[in-house]
Amino acid sequence: MLLEAGLLEILACPACHAPLEERETELICTGQDCGLAYPVRDGIPVLLVDEASRPA
Repeated sequence: MLLEAGLLEILACPACHAPLEERETELICTGQDCGLAYPVRDGIPVLLVDEASRPA
């Protein structure tokens, strides 16, 4: 999964507002205390805290 570079630059974690990092099929929050993983479905990031999980 590859998101456009410009899109990834403006996306932020809805919980803590830290930048997101792209990994496989998820966007991972880079915040030290947060670290939520948001799914990407059909190329669309699902940035809902209720849909997020802690990375394994």
